[in-house]
Amino acid sequence: LDVSMDMWSYFHTCLVSIWLHRFYIYSAVAFGISLWIAIQFTTSRTKRKKSRGNPSSPEGTADKLGNGCAPPQAQEVHVAGVKIFYGSQTGTAKRFAKDLAEAVTSLNLPVEVINMGDYDPEDGLAEETSSRNICVFLVATYTEGQPPESAAWFCKWLEEAASDFRVGKSFLQGLRYAVFGLGNSAYVDHYNTVGRRMDRWLWMLSARRIMTRAEGDCNVAQSKHGSIEADFEAWKAKFLTRLQALCRGEKKPCSGKCKKGKCKSSGKQSKDSSDHEHGTSEQDNTEAEELFETSSEEEAGGTDSVIDVEDLGNIMGHMKKAKVLLLEGVWNAAGAERREMITPALREALTKQGYKLIGSHSGVKLCRWTKSMLRGRGGCYKHTFYGIESHRCMEATPSLACANKCVFCWRHHTNPVGTEWRWKMDQPEVILQEALEKHQNMIRQFKGVSGVKAARLEEALAVKHCALSLVGEPIMYPHINRFVRLLHRHGISTFLVTNAQFPEEIRRLEPVTQLYVSVDASTKESLRRIDRPLFKDFWQRFLDSLKALAEKQQRTVYRLTLVKAWNVDELKAYADLISLGKPDFIEVKGVTYCGESSASSLTMANVPWHGEVVSFVQELARLLPEYGIACEHEHSNCLLLAHSKFQVDGEWRTWIDYGRFQELVREHERSGGSRTFTAAEYTARTPPWALFGARERGFDPLDERVQRRNKARDTSGC
Repeated sequence: LDVSMDMWSYFHTCLVSIWLHRFYIYSAVAFGISLWIAIQFTTSRTKRKKSRGNPSSPEGTADKLGNGCAPPQAQEVHVAGVKIFYGSQTGTAKRFAKDLAEAVTSLNLPVEVINMGDYDPEDGLAEETSSRNICVFLVATYTEGQPPESAAWFCKWLEEAASDFRVGKSFLQGLRYAVFGLGNSAYVDHYNTVGRRMDRWLWMLSARRIMTRAEGDCNVAQSKHGSIEADFEAWKAKFLTRLQALCRGEKKPCSGKCKKGKCKSSGKQSKDSSDHEHGTSEQDNTEAEELFETSSEEEAGGTDSVIDVEDLGNIMGHMKKAKVLLLEGVWNAAGAERREMITPALREALTKQGYKLIGSHSGVKLCRWTKSMLRGRGGCYKHTFYGIESHRCMEATPSLACANKCVFCWRHHTNPVGTEWRWKMDQPEVILQEALEKHQNMIRQFKGVSGVKAARLEEALAVKHCALSLVGEPIMYPHINRFVRLLHRHGISTFLVTNAQFPEEIRRLEPVTQLYVSVDASTKESLRRIDRPLFKDFWQRFLDSLKALAEKQQRTVYRLTLVKAWNVDELKAYADLISLGKPDFIEVKGVTYCGESSASSLTMANVPWHGEVVSFVQELARLLPEYGIACEHEHSNCLLLAHSKFQVDGEWRTWIDYGRFQELVREHERSGGSRTFTAAEYTARTPPWALFGARERGFDPLDERVQRRNKARDTSGC
């Protein structure tokens, strides 16, 4: 018993000792484990370095293998190929797809370019889940945030599959993809919505991103890299880098938070993080806005910094200089240097179309009626309606940008769009000088051309009229009043056209020879469909512009463009708009078909016959007792309604006394604006051949009409 008690006492003493010294024991065990981990880590790292340095080792060979770098039987294929899907309306996404395909081909990878309109997503995408291909989606956002026509079914199927409970949420599990969206940030509510939605729908079906969605911006002023082409090039470089990493067998998926080409993934993308990404806001662009901003403390040198009184002079000098640069269009309101409106790609496209570009935002082009009148083959409808000399008219614009994307735009939407001026700004003196020089150079090229009349060629070198209607929205140019004054000082009359989206600018506009407002539709919905405006409040702006036009004392014109099956059945609504703006004249013209364009669904079927235009004008005149049909220009499919105040003693006086106008505008300028004048003060008698119902149908009898048959027509002109 004593022995038993002694043994128990011994064990009890040991246990108490261990318990009292437990901290030291725990520390020793932890140290041992840490030492073992360190040894294992060092050993494995050394082995990896040796294998990389020894190509003959199995590990080194496997690490160096990649697609196109070893015989098929000796390598594991991580990327079988790349499939590039594009949905394009104007051809930009298609062009980018081909460009990307060439770059992928240079990596010795199989590549296929696919139009979404020619692809069945239900069967095809399911096969990609096990194909080891990388799927790239280049998709544009079109009108009202809708996909292009070619991608409509693809997007519709994807949306329905993502929201249909009958389709398994893992339907596209295994599909690896990347999305590049094309859009224009000027359309604030719909910027790149198609690309964003496609990215979300793919994720909802368990497809896996290989990199963050990127967005290209057609808006030069807001584009991250200066143009949509530059945005694409920057994304393409990141994509190729990521693709090469995947070919080497990198297994870490992208978390959707890559920036500047560096993937910051933690190794596994959780559904919670992705759900948070898409649930916060559809407007978020996880890659897009890396704003180079500084805080007010950084700019001022800290919140507690004190400015010495002696430094106030320098500070005020810098502030004054900054204000001047802001007003001159060198900086924007954020203090960053403004970008040029015309990007290299845009410059190339417009130059091919015959534009002579001036500076960074202006242009001039020779109208086909100028060429026609040089040959004695007749002038444009302005010659018939208002007495301009078409061969002495310069068609120009100080702003290539526009706030609409009209379906009948004869420029096929190659010009930029915007709702305010955000670009570098050229001075009006420079624009006018270059415009005159370029116009005169184009005129000189007709010297010696068969049929050109020498006397008219000589006259054409002295510009007498300027049609500010070439393209874009001239009234957007901040120095438009200075530009108009310069034209008048050169003895040049001004015909300015605006799209009725800038009412305040119309009110501030100084007198022009004739001010036009384009009235392309008479209801809110039809205007949205035809003009496709950028402004959210486009209809209110439209109405306010018409009211502003009614306040003008000089000649004002509504320009109605008839598009069959779009806006020819809205007579009463047109009459209401005319009573709102009270224009002096109403030009009604059948739309001109300028050829097939992917940017518009307009066809020859939408072009009304001249008889249909005449019928429309006659019906409209019955609703407007104060107006009468004054002139007709059959060749342009155009008629003129004039207010009865321009019918004096039974004779229409729609023509302009240009000499008298120049006298009046000079008096107005000398008086500082106090001497006003009205449209009635510079009218002239309309010749009989220009009147509606005349045998000549608006063709000047002094010229010779040439009938063309089976030849393509030049549709350019004002």
